[in-house]
Amino acid sequence: MTKTLSILLFSFLFFTSFGQNKKDMSFKFSIAPQMQDSFKGTGKLMVYITLKDNRQPISFSANQDSTWVFGLNVKNWKKDDVLEIDSNTSWTSTSNWTLNNIPFKTYYLQVRWDESKIENRAEHPHSMSTKVVKLTNEKSQEISAEFDKDGEKSTLVEHDLIKKFSLESQVLSEWWGKSTSINAAVLLPSGYADNPKKKYPVCYSIGGYGSRYMRVNRIVQDSTTQRWWTSKDAPQIITVFLDGYGQFGDSYQLNSENNGPYGSALIDEIIPEIDKTYRTEGTSDARFTAGCSTGGWVSLALQLYYPDDFGGCFSYSADPVSFYKMQLINIYENKNAFYNDNSIERPSKRNTMGEPEFSIKKEVQTENVEGYTNSYITSRNQWGGWNAVCSQRDKNGLPMPLFDAITGAIDPIVAEHWKKYDLLKYAQENWSELGPKIQGKIHIWMGDMDNYYLNNAMRDFDSYLRSTTNPKSDAEILFSPTCGHCENYSIRTYLEAIQKQMITKPKQY
Repeated sequence: MTKTLSILLFSFLFFTSFGQNKKDMSFKFSIAPQMQDSFKGTGKLMVYITLKDNRQPISFSANQDSTWVFGLNVKNWKKDDVLEIDSNTSWTSTSNWTLNNIPFKTYYLQVRWDESKIENRAEHPHSMSTKVVKLTNEKSQEISAEFDKDGEKSTLVEHDLIKKFSLESQVLSEWWGKSTSINAAVLLPSGYADNPKKKYPVCYSIGGYGSRYMRVNRIVQDSTTQRWWTSKDAPQIITVFLDGYGQFGDSYQLNSENNGPYGSALIDEIIPEIDKTYRTEGTSDARFTAGCSTGGWVSLALQLYYPDDFGGCFSYSADPVSFYKMQLINIYENKNAFYNDNSIERPSKRNTMGEPEFSIKKEVQTENVEGYTNSYITSRNQWGGWNAVCSQRDKNGLPMPLFDAITGAIDPIVAEHWKKYDLLKYAQENWSELGPKIQGKIHIWMGDMDNYYLNNAMRDFDSYLRSTTNPKSDAEILFSPTCGHCENYSIRTYLEAIQKQMITKPKQY
């Protein structure tokens, strides 16, 4: 659930003006000459305000009570014009106060510009942000800024054991009507070069929400992990880091009406090409999935939907595996996503002591501001991403919302469509055929104080598997008391677990 934002800097000049008796806030923005050739002029302007002084405001979740975001859609901004925004502008926001009535004596402000509609913000070259300024509300303020620096895209580190994989997907290109490529990173085992005739098992690693394939960099940038990976004790397994990119936030590596056929692209295009390019064993019993959070859900979903293609999944802190407990929402029976039957606002995140940190309503309000349609369905964040995967497509080519962006009222027609992505329902409805195919393949870890209440749905999944017959499930599901989200997850944890499975149950799946 997790998501990473690229912090892009441009010069920021701040000065105060107007009279001492007013507190109006206005902005003047311009585009530096070196940026004008690629500047398109239609996008979203977002002003982030926080009370915290130790990080950049846009790197905070605006779901938190100490951070707020204001959004404004801008059209036809000419590259050589100054964009002036006065105090009468109507912003969408997550606050109950305006930019002319900021209720804090001191605060920190940062502004971001985003031109993209169907690109991941971290990779899009026109997602720019200011440096942070410390402000007070003692005077009216005019804030002037020039967007003068493009973003720095993340790249793979140069290392003998890391290879970039890129493939133009025929199924996705046909679906989107344009050339669409898929990227991944391949981490080779330490003995790969020294054993030119040896073939290796392969693990497909899926990251948290929106994680990119460049996360492989952490393996060689962390000295402790690199020493382990290059030692003789490390499992000799090829690891493929799949990309979390998706047009609406994260593809979840599955076919969907809004993202396109990502599942087909993985099974029919990526895996055969990986097997062809690298010395994999090339068999399903030597092919595994692993991941945490979003990656935990995807690793389990791939094993269930494609049981003949994988020899085991290692899932940690999976996103809701049943929508009877979509965090704390029963999407099939509840009327509202924001409030429970006692009219109490539902929390979305808690600490491991049970203290709520922010609500689903606040989370969705933030995504509404960030979405280019002023709705979470185009935010490319967590609720928008879930919605794109599971919902049907509307007549305008956008995902239909599971619930109203403002009121939280759940649409039962859309909820019905979500059933095909409900992993518990899928297992229940297909057990007679599915059960024999996944024996020995399901390995799940969950903290029983998961920060996002994900343990609730997993408890139901565990209860069902324990009740199965013909066959009786042998799934390994471990719940750790007092543990939170992804606490027991690391590449070492899941690769050593895969190695153990291969030793104890070699080629018996």
